[in-house]
Amino acid sequence: MTQWAARPAFLATPARVCHRALMRFFNTTGPVVAADHYCIPPLERLDLGEVRRMIGENRYFVLHAPRQTGKTSALLALQDLLNAEGRHRCVYANVEGAQTAREDVPRAVRVILGQLALRARRAVGDEFLTEAWSRIWDEFGEGALGEALSRWAEADPKPLVLLVDEIDALVGDSLLSVLRQLRAGYDMRPSGFPQSVVLCGVRDVRDYRIHSSSAGTMVAGGSAFNVKAKSLRLDDFCRDEVIALLGRHTEETGQAFAGAALESVWAQTQGQPWLVNALAYEMCFEGTGDANRSRRIEEADVLEAREALILRRETHLDQLADKLQEKRVRRVVEPLLAGGGETVFAPRDLEYVQDLGLVARDLPVRIANPIYAEVVPRELAWGPEANLAQDPAGYVSASGRLEMDKLLGAFQGFFREHSEHWVERFQYKEAGPQLLLQAFLQRIVNSGGRIEREYGLGRGRTDLLILWPQGTASADGGGGQGGLAQKVVVECKVVHPRRGLETTVADGVEQTAAYMDRCGTDEGHLVVFDRREKRRWDEKLFRLDKEAQDGTKITVWGM
Repeated sequence: MTQWAARPAFLATPARVCHRALMRFFNTTGPVVAADHYCIPPLERLDLGEVRRMIGENRYFVLHAPRQTGKTSALLALQDLLNAEGRHRCVYANVEGAQTAREDVPRAVRVILGQLALRARRAVGDEFLTEAWSRIWDEFGEGALGEALSRWAEADPKPLVLLVDEIDALVGDSLLSVLRQLRAGYDMRPSGFPQSVVLCGVRDVRDYRIHSSSAGTMVAGGSAFNVKAKSLRLDDFCRDEVIALLGRHTEETGQAFAGAALESVWAQTQGQPWLVNALAYEMCFEGTGDANRSRRIEEADVLEAREALILRRETHLDQLADKLQEKRVRRVVEPLLAGGGETVFAPRDLEYVQDLGLVARDLPVRIANPIYAEVVPRELAWGPEANLAQDPAGYVSASGRLEMDKLLGAFQGFFREHSEHWVERFQYKEAGPQLLLQAFLQRIVNSGGRIEREYGLGRGRTDLLILWPQGTASADGGGGQGGLAQKVVVECKVVHPRRGLETTVADGVEQTAAYMDRCGTDEGHLVVFDRREKRRWDEKLFRLDKEAQDGTKITVWGM
């Protein structure tokens, strides 16, 4: 029986578990361990029937998903399952250690052989490679991987299943050599080569574009490993799995989550496993989070935990933000931030950004979840925000209300004086004005409130909702907004040359009114950026009071 087949006995009675010296917690680093971590059993997240079919048919296939989704946990659980059943020798190996070899193929192969020997000894007590790999290396050099796998398969009548993790960490000729040696032995399986090989990484091997220094050319991963039968993807948690995972904590500690908190975790993360676990850990275990298990976790705790993760620039979020510097990522994300019309993306660009987990897999094209949607503009606008010398106190009234007329008036002056300088410094110049406005607002709102953002392809605008804890907050804590009583809509639009200013304003007023209605506020502002050539500042700068068709009053700011 594997460690995932049943919950440990000590988890059966929550009251008993509460008195253990150590209790389970939400995992944010490395593979899950059932005895230590709240988890959704990894094999339940795999299409196990399809995996079994592929192995039974002696297939080589791919499992891929964004980072920190649970791939390694799934592979380790699969290894345990197959070895427990006794029909196969299944060995998991992580080849990331060979990344530092870069295109030094002999060095990369040596690292991989050493990892295989270690893992075989640990997983199935198999000493064959431990004793033989160095002799095989001495005889075959960089071709030793294929020879070692062949001899290893022949050494035991039980078929060998190989699970290769982090395959896309390998670089250039090293990656090509490994893929080609695996392909070269394919016809000898199962008696003379692994019966089944699973390659696991962030992307499908078909999408690899591998630069071979030795050949001076680009090689497609699909051609280097054309024996792949299928690609499987490990999905994020569904809503029920998110609620079930959080429920593990309630079962074992008695600490409950309000219904609104459960829905907020799902809404903010859309089931991305690391985000779910990180939010939950922040709420339940960080600081004084576990001091009072009788205190119910509320929606406000979710939002506070979200902000803490973003401000700490947690590694998961920081790595994602780093990808924004890549050109193929920018070609997809920039039109989303700009809120423009429909854009035709290069399929390879879109697939790459989806594989990273940054953009949702289904239509419409959009950032995958609200936390990522918050991280992206903050990351891109971080330089201007950090250098803005604005005093937040200057925009708060004596009653604690955020004075939006004063704030947007100040931004209008700032934009006239500094926009050319700052927009040119943005890598995402198409979205530069929107990013500059968000940086200016963030600098002020960070002192006590928060900004919720909605943007995406085909919207024709960027929607911002400012939530501010004014001094006259309602007795119920701000109408369910966690004490944030003042709600202000700020909508951004760019004048399209063919549509003109008047049409842009008219459309924007109606869109702003609709967003205000959805957010339940009567305070709304429309910011219109006019980037048409040869327009003078005295033509672009204005302030107008407008009414939508339903009578909603909106202030329009031209820039």
